Amino acid sequence: MRKAPLRFALLFLSFLLILSCKSDDGGPMEDPRAENLKALGTSAEDLLSDDEYTSIVVEIVYANGYRPQQLTIDSFEIFLNDRLNKPDGISIVETVIDAPQGKPFSIQEIREIEANNRTRYTVGDEIAVYVFFANGSSSNDTANSVTLGTAYQNTSIVIYEETIQNLNLGDFFLVEATTLRHEFGHLLGLVNIQGDDIHSDHEDPDNNKHCVVEECLMYFASTNPGTIPNPVKGDIPPLDELCLADLQAKGGK
Repeated sequence: MRKAPLRFALLFLSFLLILSCKSDDGGPMEDPRAENLKALGTSAEDLLSDDEYTSIVVEIVYANGYRPQQLTIDSFEIFLNDRLNKPDGISIVETVIDAPQGKPFSIQEIREIEANNRTRYTVGDEIAVYVFFANGSSSNDTANSVTLGTAYQNTSIVIYEETIQNLNLGDFFLVEATTLRHEFGHLLGLVNIQGDDIHSDHEDPDNNKHCVVEECLMYFASTNPGTIPNPVKGDIPPLDELCLADLQAKGGK
C-alpha cells in the first residue's frame, strides 16, 4: 500500500517529461532556429517577396570598436527598401557583444559565434537576417588574398570589419557598404546560387556565383581588395539589369 503513491508520482513525472518534449500541437518541439539554418540562397524568395513573410528584421552584431558606419546602415536600409517587398516594414536592430576570441576566424567559428550571440530568428510572418561585423579576419586569408565578407547560410552574413578597417583604401564607407550589399545579394540568390535564376547566362564562368557584368554590384571584383581601386572613388556599384530581373522573378522589386 505504501508503494502506490510513489508509483503514481513516478507515472506523473514521466507524463510531464513526455509533455516537455512536445510542441503545443502535440508534435515534437522544433528548433526555433531551424528556418535560419538552411543553405545559402534557399530563402531568396522568402526575403524578396511578401508571399510568406511580410516584414524583415536585420540584426547587426558587433563588438565595441567594430560597429559599421551609420551611413552604411542608413544606405543599406534604403537598398533593402528598394529591392524587397515587405509591406509590414524593414527594421534594423543592433546587438553589442563581448569581442569573440580566437581570431582569425574559420567559418565554423563564425557559426559558433552566431549560435552564441544571435537573438533574432524567423518567427511568424517576419523573416530575420543576421550580420556579424567581425573583430578579426578570415582564417582563409593569405599574404596575397583577403576576404572582406561571406554569406554562409540562408540568412547569415559575416563582414570582416577588422580587415576592412586595416585596408586603408580611401573611402572607407564605399568599401564597407559595397561589401554588405554584395553579401546580401548572395542571400538573395545572386548569381544563380541555387541554379534557378531566369538569366543564369550572366554568371561569370571564371568566378562562380558572381555576375559577368563588370559594373554590377555582384561582379567578383567589387569586393576583391586586389582589384578595388586605391584610393576608392565613385559610388556603390548598382545591380545590373539581369540581376534585377532575377530578383523580380522571385518576388522582389
